[in-house]
Amino acid sequence: MNGGRKSDRVVVPGKLPNKAKGAQAPGAAEVMEERTLAKENSRRQNTHRAQNRERVQRALERVRRAAEEDRGRRFTTLLHHVYAVDTLREAYWSLKRKASPGVDGVTWQEYGEGLEEKLQDLSGRLQRGAYRARPVKRSYIPKSDGRQRPLGITTVEDKVVQTGMTMVLNQVYEVDFMGFSYGFRPGRSQHDALDALCVGIERRRVRWVLDADIRGFFDAIDHERMIELVERRIADRRVTRLIRKWLKAGVLEEEKRVQSEEGTPQGGCISPLLANIYLHYVLDKWVQEWRRTRCKGDVIIVRYADDFVMGFEDRDEAEECLRELQKRLEDYGLELHPDKTRLLEFGRHTIEDDSDGGPGKPGTFDFLGFTHICARGRTGKFRVERRTIKKRMRAKLVEIKRELRRRINDPIPVVGKWLRSVVEGHMRYYGVPLNIRALSSFRWRIAWLWKRTLNRRSHKAYVTWNRMQQYIDCWLPKPRICHPYPIHRLTVRIQGRSPVR
Repeated sequence: MNGGRKSDRVVVPGKLPNKAKGAQAPGAAEVMEERTLAKENSRRQNTHRAQNRERVQRALERVRRAAEEDRGRRFTTLLHHVYAVDTLREAYWSLKRKASPGVDGVTWQEYGEGLEEKLQDLSGRLQRGAYRARPVKRSYIPKSDGRQRPLGITTVEDKVVQTGMTMVLNQVYEVDFMGFSYGFRPGRSQHDALDALCVGIERRRVRWVLDADIRGFFDAIDHERMIELVERRIADRRVTRLIRKWLKAGVLEEEKRVQSEEGTPQGGCISPLLANIYLHYVLDKWVQEWRRTRCKGDVIIVRYADDFVMGFEDRDEAEECLRELQKRLEDYGLELHPDKTRLLEFGRHTIEDDSDGGPGKPGTFDFLGFTHICARGRTGKFRVERRTIKKRMRAKLVEIKRELRRRINDPIPVVGKWLRSVVEGHMRYYGVPLNIRALSSFRWRIAWLWKRTLNRRSHKAYVTWNRMQQYIDCWLPKPRICHPYPIHRLTVRIQGRSPVR
């Protein structure tokens, strides 16, 4: 297909703002540009496959419209949208093809054999209440600090139902969620949160920053409280019964099934949405009301999942908010991580006082993989610099070193292609303005590790730096900035309102 012809151009409509009924409605919090399909994307995946996909979209739009018209409405009939075969089919095709199988050992490809018959049977069991959730398979992945992060791998059938449920419930809760919530939401990413935080600190009167993290959040969610919060918007008992089944399904670890009265497994398709619902009522709405009624100075907040950063103009207000926030979280079985939560001086006014010999000295904090630093541009204007967290980079290099040892006898082109994908993926995330030195350092360290691995192939196989430079130029992409400045990207997403308010 020739992507240059007009007949092949497809326009993806922009996402409507959360706080408005139309793209041009006053008070809109966010607007996304219309855009053409990327060259690498398949037309089949971005356009309607058939009329059934259009029916799914129309049904979901009706749910969202009803949620927008009445913010206090409790939905009594939603499950029929979930068990519709069209919804289940759409959910299946949205799953990752290469994901690990659950406890039943069935892969995505295997489940797709005789798909229509399986979806019909699944739909019937959902209608009759005969559907049973399988326990999740426990898996662990290493964290940057050396600890293990537990993940829960669900079966393909459970993923299909959970994804269908998420598609329906998103239409209700996307209307309610706050603009400063960015984690696991359609149309939002980590870089949207990072941009909003930078612009908020640079444009608002921020002098104190609260860098907070909720301790073991996904493992501490109370099941009964979770159902109680969901029922504030969802009155369909069949929906809450399904959610309860997933929460109570338990974990299969070392051939033993373990059940728990709290926590939701990380890795489940519906877990991110449930986490956002929980924090929406516990944290977001409370913070919004607190800063509206209790604060005199500027207050900003950006939250991504259980990590959030708040900026304050006044120190007393920051300390008061921290004390009351701790009590609020304790009421819902949560607590702030004592080692990862701190209040520090940060912002334009702090760096100005420091330049005048004042007592304040700007600190630094980490958020979503970046260390945020107070700095000045060439013209002396305050700006927030973001650099790759050193601990994250070291952990990644250790992982690459281990993999290079395993691939020590592989051909150079094979290893080169793998390293190219690693460096390219690193730059796509960490390639933000003013971080070029960290990108160059990462590329050089990978080249050094690769050279040392090649030299260990045998006592005669020594690779000179002249020869190594040819490998570097051929296989390792040069460092480049992949993201625009925060204010430039946010210009097309907001309409005169702060992205963190």
